Amino acid sequence: MDSRKLVMYILMTVLVIAWGLDYVAAKICLDSLNVLILLFFRYLLAICVVYIIKTLVERKVRLRLRDVPLFVICAITGELGYFYMEYTAMDYLSLSLLTLILACVPIVSLLIEKIFFKRKITSLMLAGVFGSLIGVSMIIGADFSVLFDGKIFGYILAFGAVFSWNAYNFMTAKLHDHYSDATLSFYQITCTAILTAPYALTHMPPTSVFSAELALWMIFLGIFSAGLGFIIYVRALDVLGVTPTALFSNFLPISTTIFGWIFFGEMISPLQIIGGAVIISAACVVIWEKGRVDATAAAAREEAGSGSLPDGRQTDGEYVQD
Repeated sequence: MDSRKLVMYILMTVLVIAWGLDYVAAKICLDSLNVLILLFFRYLLAICVVYIIKTLVERKVRLRLRDVPLFVICAITGELGYFYMEYTAMDYLSLSLLTLILACVPIVSLLIEKIFFKRKITSLMLAGVFGSLIGVSMIIGADFSVLFDGKIFGYILAFGAVFSWNAYNFMTAKLHDHYSDATLSFYQITCTAILTAPYALTHMPPTSVFSAELALWMIFLGIFSAGLGFIIYVRALDVLGVTPTALFSNFLPISTTIFGWIFFGEMISPLQIIGGAVIISAACVVIWEKGRVDATAAAAREEAGSGSLPDGRQTDGEYVQD
């Protein structure tokens, strides 16, 4: 395996573990703050971290004005829209059913690759993402008999979150053609902070709310989860591709279950352990199969000679839209 990809798989694994702790931090912070105020502080801290990294890596400031609307859309879909729809859907659907629907993100990614980007999708890839979905259902203990018990608005919100996150993934992959990881993360995070600022600054809670514990969890969310996490995730979209990166989101039930056991004393059942093994195995299948397909495509282009498309556009095996 390419060493660059291996490093990204390791970093994404670490990131998913950190995002599992995210749920613990968010649960504590949301007892004192509402969602938009928490997001504002989270990304305000993240801006500082990413700006420092951006300054060290890339000193020049580069921004194409025509990309500003795309950065705003990324902020709306990847953070504001996704989290708003996810949290609002909790009022209409059970948490287990919502988690199961959100686990469909890699399935939708594969369909988008096939329909819009004409990428080859094999039966083994499909088996892998559906296997991951089964593993998630085992961990959360989903009762499939309740699939039709939810309210229609809840399903609309949940699937809206799925498509919102996919929109963010593919737009970010597209923007990566013109910006470095740190610069791309910085502009997206800045847009999110600006969008949440009007509400947050006019609905700020009293200072007595900000305890030392709350401050520590907010620092974790801003510096590690959002700041460093954003850079890692944006880089993974470029190196690994959209679907393998999106597949890591299905690892979240594993890390949240482990942290639920550590922090809240929640029991881990044998079925959940099996479900975790199924998710990891399914992800390995998709990663191996996608690597094989991409290697075959690269070899075919090399054999063809130019490594370009008939109309002259260059392609490295990633997304080229017709």
